[in-house]
Amino acid sequence: MVFQTCVILGAELTLVLVTGEMKLLIPFLIGNTFFLLYKINVQNKMTARKATERNAELSFKIANETLPYLRRGLNVQNAESIAKIIQEIGQVAAVSITDCEKQLAYLGAGCDQHHPGDRILTRATLDVIKTGSYKIVRTQKELNCPRQNSCDCPLAAAVIVPLHCQGKVVGTMKLYETKDGHISPDLIRLAIGMAQLLGIQIELAELDHQAKLAAEAQLNALQAQINPHFFFNVLNTIIATSRTSPNRSRRLLIHLAEFFRKALKSHGTLITLREEMSFVKTYLILEKARFGRKLYFLGEIPEELMEAMVPRLSIQPLVENAVKHGIGEKIGNGIVSVKVERREQELYIDIADDGVGIQPDRLQDVLKPGVGSGNGVGMANVHERLLGYYGEEYGLQIRSQPHVGTTVTMHLPLSFLDEEDESEMI
Repeated sequence: MVFQTCVILGAELTLVLVTGEMKLLIPFLIGNTFFLLYKINVQNKMTARKATERNAELSFKIANETLPYLRRGLNVQNAESIAKIIQEIGQVAAVSITDCEKQLAYLGAGCDQHHPGDRILTRATLDVIKTGSYKIVRTQKELNCPRQNSCDCPLAAAVIVPLHCQGKVVGTMKLYETKDGHISPDLIRLAIGMAQLLGIQIELAELDHQAKLAAEAQLNALQAQINPHFFFNVLNTIIATSRTSPNRSRRLLIHLAEFFRKALKSHGTLITLREEMSFVKTYLILEKARFGRKLYFLGEIPEELMEAMVPRLSIQPLVENAVKHGIGEKIGNGIVSVKVERREQELYIDIADDGVGIQPDRLQDVLKPGVGSGNGVGMANVHERLLGYYGEEYGLQIRSQPHVGTTVTMHLPLSFLDEEDESEMI
């Protein structure tokens, strides 16, 4: 249909201009020419589209594989892994990654005198950092490397693109070709696309880091609300025993000092379950002085879970609530228990008591911050800390029946000390 249209249009054009025997030949030639031009145009568009799709696929593949490293920040430790991924997927002669002052990584063909930590030498790279615009270097002379005269460097061309974070240049990525190669348009588009995606990931990593710092400050503030709450409750217990048993009060003060010594000595938001249960044990020693045989404690914690990581001072406030508001208000003896269970990669910690329970009209508000001076103080703070640290899918769940008892279940992801050490490096 297109061919016929071209012939007709060509025929109409030539009938006006040509007479004689050429009248039949020229329309055919012009029609064929139009058809060939149309076909070439379509093929060029298809080739360009395929190249664009391939570059986009490579860029996203590189972005996906480098994301775990970029989350740890753009530094010497992570840059080499990022450069290796870019070189393997991009199939370029060499890759270099820098910050604004020094080279972070270099892989591939080239001078072995370039090492991580070396200050940036090439004028082209410094220009990209200064202007924030990419630069294409097509000759070895344009690279203007001060070390070219001292070594046989095979690099002859490069595309240098800036890495941006929040509108500022934080580094560069350089893709090199050797003397036998050249910087193709596809490689330039690939470099620009990769730099844009890597810049977005660097920015997201920085925002994530800032969010974690803010969350950490909030968690520390919430934890600071728990410490005085516990402190004054224990002091009241010691004061109550000081009149009848000074020696016991002295021992209790020693336990209290030991408790806070451990709390202050412990660093970081997370500690092992073993350390947390040490807080619980010290607290129960202090409370047993007040409740005596009225208070019993049962622990069911597998030894292999004792090194699991939990937020510092998270179980102790829940045990404190169980003792004070469950057993303390009950007539007769009571039991508080802590049961820890692993379900695949999740950790469930049940803090239960057979005390007076929580009234149904109060149960729905217990985990809301600032609700009352009773159960809402300890449990709401712990719940908010869990949400802030792990996300909305984790936290506390409460089941309670009046005159039967209460069970508070803490749900959090399972992690161990070595895993947390590794995550701190991110």
